[in-house]
Amino acid sequence: MTPIAPLPGQPGPGPRRVAESLDRLATSLGAPSAGVLTTLFSAWPELVGDAVAAHSRPRSLRHGVLVVAVAEPAWATQLRWLESDLLVRLGEVLGEGVVLSIDVRVQRT
Repeated sequence: MTPIAPLPGQPGPGPRRVAESLDRLATSLGAPSAGVLTTLFSAWPELVGDAVAAHSRPRSLRHGVLVVAVAEPAWATQLRWLESDLLVRLGEVLGEGVVLSIDVRVQRT
């Protein structure tokens, strides 16, 4: 039996890198690549500043919507006020169009 050749642009039947498989899975679920998520979560203080980072945490990023949790309503107001500036900064670091909007949620711990 003759093996079937992969379609152009499709990976062959051999082993794949885990990162490649995770990126493909994340994209199919509406999330960005694992590298983008790693940058977002690990560089949060540099992206938003130490003061904002001390009171907020990114929770998810799906279909361009970044969900950010804060413990106090005052910080939710602050992040909503800063949204347009944050979107510019996130676009510079993560790539244009990765984060389209920010959904701030108060989640008391």
